[in-house]
This record gives sequence, C-alpha cells and structure tokens, in this order.
Amino acid sequence: MFSSQGPMDSRRTKRKAEKTEVAEHQNKPPHTSPSLPTEPALYSGPFPFYRRPSELGCFSLDTQRQYHGDARALRYYSPPPTNGPGPNFDLRDGYPDQYRPRDEEVREGLDHLLRWLLEHRGQLEGGPAWLAGAIVTWRGHLTKLLTTPYERQEGWQLAASRFQGTLYLSEVETPAARAQRLARPPLLRELMYMGYKFEQYMCADKPGSSPDPSGEVNTNVAFCSVLRGRLGSHPLLFSGEVDCTDPHTPSLQPPACYVELKTSKEMHSLGHWRNFYRHKLLKWWAQSFLLGVPNVVAGFRNPEGFVCSLKTFPTMEMFEYVRNDRDGWNPSVCMNFCAAFLSFAHSTVVQDDPRLVHLFSWEPGHPVTVSVHRDAPYAFLPTWYVEAMTSDLPSPPKTPSPKD
Repeated sequence: MFSSQGPMDSRRTKRKAEKTEVAEHQNKPPHTSPSLPTEPALYSGPFPFYRRPSELGCFSLDTQRQYHGDARALRYYSPPPTNGPGPNFDLRDGYPDQYRPRDEEVREGLDHLLRWLLEHRGQLEGGPAWLAGAIVTWRGHLTKLLTTPYERQEGWQLAASRFQGTLYLSEVETPAARAQRLARPPLLRELMYMGYKFEQYMCADKPGSSPDPSGEVNTNVAFCSVLRGRLGSHPLLFSGEVDCTDPHTPSLQPPACYVELKTSKEMHSLGHWRNFYRHKLLKWWAQSFLLGVPNVVAGFRNPEGFVCSLKTFPTMEMFEYVRNDRDGWNPSVCMNFCAAFLSFAHSTVVQDDPRLVHLFSWEPGHPVTVSVHRDAPYAFLPTWYVEAMTSDLPSPPKTPSPKD
C-alpha cells in the first residue's frame, strides 16, 4: 500500500508525485515489510516479567486420539528404587510390533485446545474480556519461540489469526520439516519409540501401583494441562502435554507436581556433556519452564538401547550448567525474544477475522518475516469453533479478577 499524499496544487504536480511514488515503491527492497531480528545480543536485557502459570484444567486423548475433558490419560511417576541395581530398561523391547504411532498426516492445529476452551469459556476468571486480550496457543509453539535466538538448524512457521480480540497462534509444518518427516530414517523412528518406551518403564496407571512396560506404545494417548500465564504485557492461555504427576508430592498443586521424562545417549567426554548442556538442555528448560514443571528426569541409554542410569535436572538449575559458557544460552534472551515476538504479532495482526491469517516465517540466520493469506490452506480456526463463539450470548458479568 502506498502512503497517502497531501493535497497538490496542480494535476501535473500530482501526476509527477504519483509517478515518483510508484517508482520508489517498485525499487524498494523486499525486506522493508515488517520483520523481527533474532540475534541473541538484541535480547540480553533483564529477565522479563513471567507470571507463574496456574492450571485452569486438563483434557485427555485416548488410543483413537478422541478428546475427553478429564484426566483419564494422566499417569503416575513410579521410578525404580534408588537403593537397588541400575534401571537396565530395554527401550527396544516391543519394537516395531507394539508401536502404534499417531498419524502425523492429520494436522490437528489448535482443535483439542479450542474444544476445551469452548467447554470452559464461561468459567474463565475475568470472563470474555480477559480472553479478548489473551494469546491462545500450544506450549510447543512457545518453546520454539524461546529457543529461536540459539537455533541453527530448523526454521518454523506460525499462523496467527485474531478473532473476538483473541490472538490465536498455530504452527504450520514447513516444507523442509515435511520432507524430513516423510524421509525419516528407521533409526530415528526407533529412537522416537524408545522415548515413549522409557515413559512406560517410569509411569504407573494408578498411584501406588507399579509400571507395566509390556503393553503397546500408542502415541495417540496424551494428557494435556491447560494453563494461564503472562509474559510481559501478554496474557497467555496455553496447553501442553504432561508425562506424569508425582503422587509423592500431594501438597503441590499442578503444575508443580508434574514430572517431565526424557532420554539421551550416554556421554563419555566433557565435549559430549558441553554439547548436551548447550543444545538439548536448552530445549528441556524452555519446555518445562513455560509449563511450570519443576523437574526433568533423564534416562541415559547405552548404544544397545538400555537405560543404565537416571539423573534429575531441576528446571530452575539448568542454566547453571551454561552460565559460564561463552557459547551457552541465556534464559533472559529466550524470554525477551518471545515477548518481543508476541508484541510484534499483536501489532501486525490487527484485523479481527478468523479467516485472515498472518503467516510468520523464520529460517536460521534471518529475521522473522510475515505474509498475509485468506482461507485455505493456512486458515486454522475451525468453523464449529467460530460459529459456537459467535452465536454465544455474553456471559453474565463475573467478579473482577485480580490483576495478572
């Protein structure tokens, strides 16, 4: 769009100005459209305000990936006794016969979270006014934003739409990610299975019972926590998958009772550990910090696929491993960039229209750029959600909520 001109004294002057303006517009380099730089040095200020997330509710997905508005898929942390022999978990056991991976061709978008929101929108503290100012997304999308200043390999795309004031963010699979997924080598498939198998060895279906690692590994099943938080001036409503809850911390309210489970290969040199702290631990920190999960329990596997040792990494202590590493990561940079992106998205996505999509794209070494689209293939807010929210009568006013 051209900038508007003031009144001209004559038609000739106006025509000349229009010609000049068209020429200037044609000569403008393409990067003059809105963009956001990602260099870590630009975000090294003090840690921004982040309100500790509080759990609003939860939902479960079953073996058929069907939604249930309850905690039926929640599992209970049940590690092996610390005074016994090493864990010796065979992570390859049952592969591939007992592997039921989720169909990744089905693009779910925000659908499960939107269903929860539709069922509970009347109970939100602060009511429709709070939701109208909030950002709704998955925790995994925020994790990608947190790690962006340090990411060197994988780009991302986030679709954004504003509807009834709320800004919705939903990830789009990049062409490179799709190509990688379709060409996924057997070894990587097996490694993915091993991560889920580790959870089987560490979790029980009921408090006080023992894990049963003999069943099939079905990655359709998930327990998701729905949380409310705030980053800087941005209220957040987001959801993330939770591995298990620790039944030995009954006094702790979710998410403080949750435990994240991870696997990694055994490391035998300082160089291996340094790389682990710089790269893998950054992603573990981002994922767990956002949700308010206090501990990540890692199983270290040998080349034969057996977990031989366990180590607990408290989320709030992970930065200590890289604090004095000049090539390490900094939590302030991660959170400041995320806050800057959310502000950038808020100021860019102005029009309230569920069929209008601003697509934010990023590749390592470049700034975040934006393109605008309407309807398919990028529109992601389902018709059933838009219609239900539109036809909904305003809720009766609630008691004003304390300021976030």
